[in-house]
Amino acid sequence: MNLYLDTLAFTANIVTPIFFIVFLGYLLKRLGLIDQNFVNVSSKLVFTITLPALVFMSIAQMDFHAVFNPGQLIYVVIGTLVIYLLIWVLAARWIKAAEDLGVFIQGAFRSNYGIIGLAVSFNLYGQSGLAQASLLLALVIPLYNTLAIICLTLPMRSQQAVSLGSTLLEIFKNPLILSVLLALPLSYLSIPLPEVVSTTGRYFANLTLPLALLAIGGTLNLKSLQDTSGQAFWATSTKLVFMPVLLTLGAWLSGFRGQELTVMMVLFACPTAAASFVMAKSMGGNAALAANIVLTTTLGSVLTLSSGIYLMRLLDIV
Repeated sequence: MNLYLDTLAFTANIVTPIFFIVFLGYLLKRLGLIDQNFVNVSSKLVFTITLPALVFMSIAQMDFHAVFNPGQLIYVVIGTLVIYLLIWVLAARWIKAAEDLGVFIQGAFRSNYGIIGLAVSFNLYGQSGLAQASLLLALVIPLYNTLAIICLTLPMRSQQAVSLGSTLLEIFKNPLILSVLLALPLSYLSIPLPEVVSTTGRYFANLTLPLALLAIGGTLNLKSLQDTSGQAFWATSTKLVFMPVLLTLGAWLSGFRGQELTVMMVLFACPTAAASFVMAKSMGGNAALAANIVLTTTLGSVLTLSSGIYLMRLLDIV
C-alpha cells in the first residue's frame, strides 16, 4: 500500500505544478487579468527568444558524450514515421474531406514536447533529463514540421504547395533549430560558456516554462468542447493512448530502460502542439478541428501523462 501511495505522490509532484500553471493561465484569461494580446506576445517571445535560450543552455552545458544515444534518436525517428504512416492509412479510409484528413493526422502524432515535455523531463530528472529531452527536441522539431507540411499539403493537392527548398529554408530558420546548431559544437567540444553568457542565458531560460504554460492556458476555450467531433475524439485517443502505449512498449522491447525509456514515453504521450492549429489554419485545413484536438489532448493529458508516469514508477522503470 505504501508503494502505491508513494508512487501516487511522486506522480502528483511531477505533473501537478505544470498543469496548475496551465489552468492558472486559463483562469487569469477568464478573469481579464491577461488578454489575447498577452497570449500572442508571450507565445512569440517564448518561440523566438526564451525557449531557444533554454534549449541552448541545456545542450551547451550538458556532457554530450554521456547523454548522446544514437539508438534512442534512431528509434524515435523510425517509431514516429511508422505511427505517422499507420495513422494516415487508417484515417484515409473514413475521413474523406481533404481539409480534415491532414489536420487529423497532424493532431494525432505531433507532440507539444517543447513545452510540456521539457517541463516534465526536468521535473523527473533535473538537468540530465532536460539535456536529454533537449536533444530529442532538436530531432523532432524538423521531423514534426516536415511531416506536418506533407500531410497538410498532399490531401489538399494545393496549387500553392510548399516547395522542398522553401520548406528546408523555413526549418533551418527556426529559432529552436538555430539554438541547437549553435549549442551542439560547444557541448561536443566541452567548451565552457563565459559567465556573463551563462548568467544571462539562465535568466531567459527561467522565463520559458511559466510563461509558455500560462500562454497555453490562455488559449484554452472550454466552450469549443461542445463542438468536438468524432474525429477529434479519435485523434485525441490516438495521441494520448494508442501512440504512447505502442511506441513505449516497442522501446522497452528494444532494450531501453530507465531515464531513456521514460523520456521517450513523455515525448510520445505529450498533448498535441498548439503550433498545429496555426499551421492548419495557414495551409487551408480545418482550423476548428485542429483547435479542438489541441484542447482535448491538453485536458486529457492531465490524466494520461500522469498515469504513464505512475505506471513507469510503479514498475520501477522511472
